[in-house]
Amino acid sequence: MTAGEPDRDVVSGAARLFADQYGGEPDGIWRAPGRVNLIGEHTDYNDGLALPFALPAGVIVAAGRRADDRIVVVSRQREENAISVPLAGLRPGVVRGWAAYPVGMAWALLSAGYRVTGVSIAVDADLPLGAGLSSSAALECAAGLAMSDLFDLRASRPGLAASGRRAENDFVGAPTGVMDQLAVMLCQAGHALLLDCRSGSGESVPLAVESAGLRLIVADTRVRHELSDGGYGARRQACEAAAVELGVRALRDLRDPGVLGRISDAVVRRRARHVITENHRVLEVAELLRAGQADKIGSLLTASHASLRDDFEVSWPEADAAVEAMVDAGALGARMTGGGFGGSVIALVPADRAGPVADAVSERFAVRGWHRPHITSVTPAPGASRLR
Repeated sequence: MTAGEPDRDVVSGAARLFADQYGGEPDGIWRAPGRVNLIGEHTDYNDGLALPFALPAGVIVAAGRRADDRIVVVSRQREENAISVPLAGLRPGVVRGWAAYPVGMAWALLSAGYRVTGVSIAVDADLPLGAGLSSSAALECAAGLAMSDLFDLRASRPGLAASGRRAENDFVGAPTGVMDQLAVMLCQAGHALLLDCRSGSGESVPLAVESAGLRLIVADTRVRHELSDGGYGARRQACEAAAVELGVRALRDLRDPGVLGRISDAVVRRRARHVITENHRVLEVAELLRAGQADKIGSLLTASHASLRDDFEVSWPEADAAVEAMVDAGALGARMTGGGFGGSVIALVPADRAGPVADAVSERFAVRGWHRPHITSVTPAPGASRLR
């Protein structure tokens, strides 16, 4: 399977599930990738900068129009009956759990003035849920792109990303930024996306690690996270409080960590320090990648992890152990990726050290009696698309 090519079994699985559930062929099949954030964590809702790239793994949606003005969703990953909801009067709280993401996307599109009528959706995926790889944004964007095509909405990709964010914030109740949805919609194969989360604009930056004799590996620690459980929201509130105290629109507007002494609360001060320094690290990594110096970004990745662990306090024991094991085994740098409190770790390693680094993490976990991590090499893949 080449970079960005979806797993054929998952594509056919979505089509079969659609036929089994709805008794006919879908009108189309769409894919949206997961994403790994190379660097730039918890900066998006601070109007800041991030550098994600899309994964070959993702979410597949088979979808078709229906005549009864209902949205019906079913997933191969969930052993439950299809969930059917009338589009009329759709509002937050009507649906919870995984189905809230595609249903919330329909709600967000309707709220934006788009005409969405009845739709049947079947979901399959090869992207693990809750692993910090943005399975929620992938599901939102796959469903949103399907509805845009089915009903000729002509929604722009940034517009669909914004609707996905609204679905996640206001329908699901997870106070995330827009980085995940923009990455899912805008990323290109072989590149990371230097994302300005204030403007919604993105610049593709070459992520040519393999030609430099390097590999990017992702370790799913198999500790699941839930971004609507309060910890994420508390971090966001602290950042907003820091911006108010410092008299700026958002922490994005601060470049000098020296202003942090004006923040009275020590915890809020640490949260703000992470955001300010993380924006600087994103720019440094992007510049090194443009210059063909991918081998020099490792220390910045590890510094990002330390900041997330110590200042933002969103890391977890398995992530800290994975980062330490990776660096000890020869990784150039490593960091937790995603919102935190569980999920995955990304590392940059010399190609000839990829195996030993993976083994070192597995051994560290085994000694501590933790679940065996799932570790894989990843390459930058394209964003969401219609497959057929």
